[in-house]
Amino acid sequence: MDKTKSLLKEKYKLDITNMIPQQGGWAALAYKICCNERCFFLKVYEKSRTSTSKWTALIDQYVPITVWLMKNSRLKNKLPVPVPTITGDFKSEDDRGIYLLYEYIEGETIGDKDLTMKQVDELANMIAELHLYGEEIPVGTNAIKEDFAVPFLMQMRTVLNQIDELPIDVELLILPHMEHLVRLIDTVERWSAVLTQRNLRMALCHTDLHHWNLMQSGGRLMLIDWEGLKLAPVEADLMFFIDKPYYQEFITNYRKMHNHFEINPDVLQFYRGRRKLEDIWEFMEQILFDRQEAQERAATINQLSKELNEIFLY
Repeated sequence: MDKTKSLLKEKYKLDITNMIPQQGGWAALAYKICCNERCFFLKVYEKSRTSTSKWTALIDQYVPITVWLMKNSRLKNKLPVPVPTITGDFKSEDDRGIYLLYEYIEGETIGDKDLTMKQVDELANMIAELHLYGEEIPVGTNAIKEDFAVPFLMQMRTVLNQIDELPIDVELLILPHMEHLVRLIDTVERWSAVLTQRNLRMALCHTDLHHWNLMQSGGRLMLIDWEGLKLAPVEADLMFFIDKPYYQEFITNYRKMHNHFEINPDVLQFYRGRRKLEDIWEFMEQILFDRQEAQERAATINQLSKELNEIFLY
């Protein structure tokens, strides 16, 4: 904690009076930081975690796009943007982690709760607004442009081919699902090759639209955690709503800005399959390569089990 406070003093000129752990996500630890009467939200990506490089490699590319959206679109005040350091950087780092600092948002994460119809309409308008913008914006998007790659599948296949060398509890967990898992890997790789040859419209997409990335703050809904921002076919976002009970309400509102839009089933199949494999591999990586305490490892095993039990749906 003292080292983090020193870093915040050096990089942001903040004299921290209180630092309170918050519920983080997969990618990062989180803290509420108080400095006199002002509060901030600090995300800490630990360098010891295998997945950190994936989540932080494009910070300097995606954050300027969120800043542009905040200033130039109807998403103003509906997404957070990092507080710059005293030198104007979007992030800071030391030997332990990479840090993003935000103004603290007073509000409540939607999480496990259902959306109200008002929130569904607001969310549909937010995503429809986001999808109005593409590579024509005056901020570089080449680094975040979708290429339909699935590079992690090579390592995943290698691990699965050596399944008898995995920890026994992991081996026993995966084995009953091996046929479905390999079939899904084959399907996603096939669609990856096909879609690279198609001329598909691409727009700015959040790509991680679950309820834990939605906050109700006062009278507005906010969309947080933009690490996955991509220039991609809009199915990269809309896949999260297909199975929701409010899908028809959502898509009706979405089409007010995108007249006559129809889901591309091939692209949808690719994104749903790739996301499922990404989630499974994320938990496998944590178990196999990260240092985890017994309780944390048990939680990760449970999450992996949940993902594997749903794979027959894909």
